[in-house]
Amino acid sequence: MRSKPPSFSLWWREIPYTAQIIASPLRRVKAVKRVRLDKQPVLVFPGILSSDSSTSLLRRTLDQSGYSAYPSKLGFVTGITRKTLALAEARLSEVHRTERRKVVLIGWSLGGIYSRVLAQRHPDKVAMVMTLGSPFSGDRRANNAWRIYEAINDHKVDAPKLPDDPSVKPPMHTVAVWSPIDGVIAPECAKGLPQERDVEVEVATKHFAFGAQRHSIETVVRLVSEHFPEKSGRLED
Repeated sequence: MRSKPPSFSLWWREIPYTAQIIASPLRRVKAVKRVRLDKQPVLVFPGILSSDSSTSLLRRTLDQSGYSAYPSKLGFVTGITRKTLALAEARLSEVHRTERRKVVLIGWSLGGIYSRVLAQRHPDKVAMVMTLGSPFSGDRRANNAWRIYEAINDHKVDAPKLPDDPSVKPPMHTVAVWSPIDGVIAPECAKGLPQERDVEVEVATKHFAFGAQRHSIETVVRLVSEHFPEKSGRLED
């Protein structure tokens, strides 16, 4: 059965969360208790039509909770191109070199595609991948963002110019976080098939709330701790 985009009513309910996303850099941070991973580095990728500003509250919450969170430095994200993927690869290498340990990748929406492809290409630098409402599986048009994507890019959403297939599971622990009330991405596309991820976790949150609503962010931070692989320590000198 072919997946369908979420209903208009679900999409409309996403709109109020845009204000929280915009205000993300200014919002107060609250640490998540009982979560510490010895400053484990985490590289966070934003979604389409957004920048690192949108993940500010998520990253600062990770920092306050015992991690060492890094922005993507991709600028304003409009899609995935050879140029932006090259920037993402360079950023992963930079964080990996600085921290001298494997990096956790977290990608929100389109950012999850970046995370999975980077993990496929550079498994020696990645400890774990977590996607938040990312359409890595199934029909590339089973979402309410594909028309926007095609309007601002020079290729069709289901005909990217890169050879990578984000549905292929990276060779490390891969967690797909999805929501049954996501107003942007069809749940089955963010959940993935069993062979496409190790774990799928249902979180009842709106798509725009994954990195903007405090309760959703706390859930994400806890999930990183719960699913982090035991053997992923600092690199040898």
